[in-house]
Amino acid sequence: MKSIEKIDVREVRRKLGMNQQQFWSKLGVTQSGGSRYESGRNIPRPVQQLLRLVHIEQIDIARIRREDYEVVEYLKATDPEKFKNLKKLARTSMRKSA
Repeated sequence: MKSIEKIDVREVRRKLGMNQQQFWSKLGVTQSGGSRYESGRNIPRPVQQLLRLVHIEQIDIARIRREDYEVVEYLKATDPEKFKNLKKLARTSMRKSA
C-alpha cells in the first residue's frame, strides 16, 4: 500500500465528493490545517494513519471503542499467530460479503 505522503490527498478528497471542511473534520483537523496539507505541507504520521483509516479504508472511527483497541493489542502481544489468522479470516469474510 502506498504511503499517504505519496497519495494526492486533494484528489482523494475530490473523488469522495467532499469539501475541505467535511473531509478534514472527520479526522479532527481544521479546514485551514487540511488546506495546508493539500498544498504540500508534511502530514504528521498520526493524521496520515487516521486519513488512511477513515478515507481509504472507510472505517467509521466513531464506532471504535477503547476496549476494542485494547483487545486487539492484547491479542497481538500474547498470540500473534492467532491475531494474524483472525485478521486473514476477517478480510476474507468482508470480501465475500461485499
